[in-house]
Amino acid sequence: MKRFRAAVSNFIAGLFSSRAAAPKGVVPGNFLEYKARAEQGDAEAQFSLGFCYDDGRGVAKNYREAVKWYRKAAEQNYAPAQFNLGYCYANGQGVGKDKEEAVKWFRKAAEQNYAPAQSNLGYCYDNGRGVEKDAEEATKWYRKAAEQGHPEAQLNLGYCYANGQGVETDIVEAYAWLSMAARADSDAAESRDLLRRGLTPQQFTDAQKRAKQLRLQIAAKSKPVTA
Repeated sequence: MKRFRAAVSNFIAGLFSSRAAAPKGVVPGNFLEYKARAEQGDAEAQFSLGFCYDDGRGVAKNYREAVKWYRKAAEQNYAPAQFNLGYCYANGQGVGKDKEEAVKWFRKAAEQNYAPAQSNLGYCYDNGRGVEKDAEEATKWYRKAAEQGHPEAQLNLGYCYANGQGVETDIVEAYAWLSMAARADSDAAESRDLLRRGLTPQQFTDAQKRAKQLRLQIAAKSKPVTA
């Protein structure tokens, strides 16, 4: 376990979700359409326009303009824009770096059940970025995102269980969450395999059963509700 904890310290610094991707269908050729709709107050178009400026899609990159349009959409309670605005504040991109302001916007999106924001809010509590360190609060937000299938949150939650950080140490639960994250993250796969060496045969069996249970639970949550 000592070796596992050492590996954890190497990974944790990078487990901060990047900005939200553009909605489906956002293409450079539609820049003027987004601009027209954004100027009429359409929140999704404002977000799309901000992303165009952020990513240089159909227009030269301009982080200040990106922040301007993200803010307009964020103030209409559009979660992806709130998340991206938080990311901009966290990284000083188009606006002065302000960790507290980043937490504010991550929280607004997280409270709308937006998984990347929940994961980043957990990270902020985990590392004392813009808010006082609080391992239990970090774990709470990691769990909310992890249960929606967010790989980085699943990985961080696995680390929390492995190290007894914000929760009781539980290497079976840790292995199960790392297994979930490993489907999309090579770091998680390495950590899972490292943890595997310390499991007894019974613990390994229990961990596999728990991972299967988690997969089914997350898949069930992701299915659309039909009338």
